[in-house]
This record gives sequence, C-alpha cells and structure tokens, in this order.
Amino acid sequence: MRPLPTSKLDPRIKMVWRLNDALWITIAALCVVLPLWLISLDADEPLLFTAAVVAAAIAVALYVLCLVVLPPIRYQRWRYQLTEDYLEIALGIVWRKRFIIPFIRVQNTDTRQGPIMRVFGLSSVTVATAAGNHEIPGLDVEQAEQVRDRAAELARLAREDV
Repeated sequence: MRPLPTSKLDPRIKMVWRLNDALWITIAALCVVLPLWLISLDADEPLLFTAAVVAAAIAVALYVLCLVVLPPIRYQRWRYQLTEDYLEIALGIVWRKRFIIPFIRVQNTDTRQGPIMRVFGLSSVTVATAAGNHEIPGLDVEQAEQVRDRAAELARLAREDV
C-alpha cells in the first residue's frame, strides 16, 4: 500500500470540530431531556424521570467522546496531498477512506468558510468532479486559497494536455 499523504490540517480544526459537536449535542440533549423531565414533573411518573436521567447520561458520554476522545484521533487520520496529476485525501477513524482525484476530472475548486471556522481563521477547500465533491476542511485561510488556486491550475493544465 502506498504511504499516507503528507499534508495535515491546521491544528485549530480540532476546536472547530469540538464547538460544532458541542452545539449539536446540546441541541439534541435539550430536545430530548427537557421534555422528558418536564413531563415527569407534571405527571409524577418515575419512569419518565429515569428516562430523562438516562438521556442526560448519554449526552454526557457523547460530550466526552466527541469533545475529548475523537478530535485528536480524527486530526491524526486526516491527510491530503497535491501532486502534479492528482489530489489524494486520506481520512477516517474506524472506516478509513482514501480518495485519489485525478485533475483531469476536476471541474471546479472552491473555498468555504462557516461562522465557526471564520472565528478561528480557517477555510475549507472543495474540489468538485462529475462524481461528487471532496472537501479538505480546516486549512488556514491563506493556505486554503493557495491549495484552491494550485488545484485549479493543475486541473487546467491536465485538460490542456488532453
């Protein structure tokens, strides 16, 4: 098997992942725990209170998993590399994936920046082909622009060679 790509994401992406996951876990937990707890107080049902406590414990476990355990592992597994002929992406913790995107197939390259990434000064680069989009998240804004421009240039050169 060929070696892993050499380029890594910006380390600040771990905080972006943590904030994003914390936001979604909090919303989901509030939507489940709060109604169960309120109904258990009104109906005087111990089973509903127990369900609320179990749901809260699951939320706490998800916080620990998604905010402490997974981000460093996810960061270590996420790699990419641009060569003259293709873009290679490797990712995944349990199910590992490796994509090789030939520049001859690239139709479009974009950068994207959501509100959380903007706070940390990060962007994502998206490479579009007829088969779908591939994203490199968590690059410094300047680095993301360089990767986007380099990928677009390599795609243009690949089309000219045909």
